[in-house]
Amino acid sequence: MTVITFQIGDNPAPRLDKALAAFVPLDADLSRSRLVKLIAEGAVKIDGAVVTDAKYKVAAGADVGITLAPAAAPDHIKAENIPLDVVFEDADLIVVNKPAGMVVHPAPGTPGGTLVNALMHHCGDDLSGVGGVKRPGIVHRIDKDTSGLLVAAKSDAAHNGLATQFADHSVDRRYLAVCYGVPDHADPRLRGIKGTSFEPGNILKVQTFLGRHKTDRQRQAVSFDQGRHAVTRARVVDPFGSPPVAALVECWLETGRTHQIRVHMAHVGHALIGDPTYGGRRKLSEKAIGARGVTAAANFSRQALHAATLGFTHPVSGQRLEFEAEMPADMRDLVAAMHSTH
Repeated sequence: MTVITFQIGDNPAPRLDKALAAFVPLDADLSRSRLVKLIAEGAVKIDGAVVTDAKYKVAAGADVGITLAPAAAPDHIKAENIPLDVVFEDADLIVVNKPAGMVVHPAPGTPGGTLVNALMHHCGDDLSGVGGVKRPGIVHRIDKDTSGLLVAAKSDAAHNGLATQFADHSVDRRYLAVCYGVPDHADPRLRGIKGTSFEPGNILKVQTFLGRHKTDRQRQAVSFDQGRHAVTRARVVDPFGSPPVAALVECWLETGRTHQIRVHMAHVGHALIGDPTYGGRRKLSEKAIGARGVTAAANFSRQALHAATLGFTHPVSGQRLEFEAEMPADMRDLVAAMHSTH
């Protein structure tokens, strides 16, 4: 059996089936109709108690457990000899620098070639089983086409300790991104966008709820009355162009929701270059940024987002650990092209 666990966010829908559809992890690939059947079959627990009524009113903050029959998940995952960029490793955990294009764990349509397959080959049986059959050792994840740092647990003690830190938002995660435009406190447009404010140091703060898009279950959408509370901060590191038409920004998370940076940056009009889901393709001024910069932005094949720093307290030793990973070659090339005026 595989058990999917998650928590109901703020302002849930009045019916259990709708609330589950809004908050169940995207990679669980459970439609609302499937959730209704699971509720009726007694496969759903709310705060440890089985609930079989799809109309049950669930409260914000409730803990959910959904039990799936073995047929809904692979019985085993094959270890695959996929190279890993290991940043740190000890008996309890491993930190890797994930390349863009690699899925974190197996899911429908991606049974192999994932980080989990690679970790199973690298670590053997030394991965925490807390994550279940489909995601042993996985405490958090980053999107397939986002590069950068990720920690996985090798012991159950490490898994539980890291999960607690992610839940209480004490993990420091900072990302580098290349966005359209330059988010600046002097821009009156930004001050008029709901959920947006600025903190000292020209730090953009975006605070909204995030939930599933009403018509596209693979997307997240900003809301102000229901969903998971989400807070993103961003500051400009390097503006590009004269006048500036794009920027390298540092983003950090107070919360960690699916697609959070990508959705929030798009919400404030500064979508990430290359983002196929939230960014679209914008035409940059060749006069401002040069032909090379315009071409590089137009041809960038993924969201320009990199998990650059990761800091947490070692869940067993108690030591504070901080890691950094430089931008991958494709983002470095993009930044270099943005600085060109030729």
